[in-house]
Amino acid sequence: MTMAITQGLHHLGLTVSNIDQTRDFFVNVLAFKQVGAKPDYPAYFVSDGTTLLTLWQAKDPESAVPFNRHTNIGLHHFALKVDGAATLTALHEKLQAIADVTIEFAPEPLGNGPTQHMMLIIPGGIRMELTAPAQ
Repeated sequence: MTMAITQGLHHLGLTVSNIDQTRDFFVNVLAFKQVGAKPDYPAYFVSDGTTLLTLWQAKDPESAVPFNRHTNIGLHHFALKVDGAATLTALHEKLQAIADVTIEFAPEPLGNGPTQHMMLIIPGGIRMELTAPAQ
């Protein structure tokens, strides 16, 4: 089998409507660490120790067009993995109480397999999936 030329995701850059609100979501809710910032851009760099996210502020959030997964080309969603179904269930309960989070669907089986997943819109307008592999 031939190996791919690339070696995994280095980072993912997301343009958001409110960079501080999105940064706070990752740091305060998902326990990411802020590992850098570029105030003049502005941008924050946050990481869970495996995945690095670059959060960019939209220049004019009021006129920015939110992504529509049915009509736009671009990031449909991104997925982060948690350590199991119990963590996913607890996180779902926590996320329900956050005003700027929209839960698309609660934890459910992914396809026909034992992996669980849920989908949500995070502060800043990005669609995110959380997955809990079968143990």
